Amino acid sequence: MLSFTFMLYVTSKNNLIKLEQLLKELQLWSDLSPSASAMASTEPFSCDVMALEQWLQFIFIPKMSQLIEQQQALPTNIAIAPMAEHLWQAIPHYHALIELLRDLDCLLSDNNY
Repeated sequence: MLSFTFMLYVTSKNNLIKLEQLLKELQLWSDLSPSASAMASTEPFSCDVMALEQWLQFIFIPKMSQLIEQQQALPTNIAIAPMAEHLWQAIPHYHALIELLRDLDCLLSDNNY
């Protein structure tokens, strides 16, 4: 039987892959990295210096991937979907992206499953 932690890593990694694919499909994926100062932002979602999709691409996905690869503890309380809803709720073709972020929020919360 597979452990809960292993399944959490696998499911999280699969969701990160889906997130990257969806960002690319929606043409929200960038070839240009933010500046070093933007990457050093301490604001939630680096909202003072980059768009949410940039934060997802350049901070969230790499950090989560690193945690999974190194089998380190994953966050136990995230809330990305509310920010995505605030920004993208009025854009119907972004709703799949919002739903995927809701799934990640749920997966990585203490009250999951």
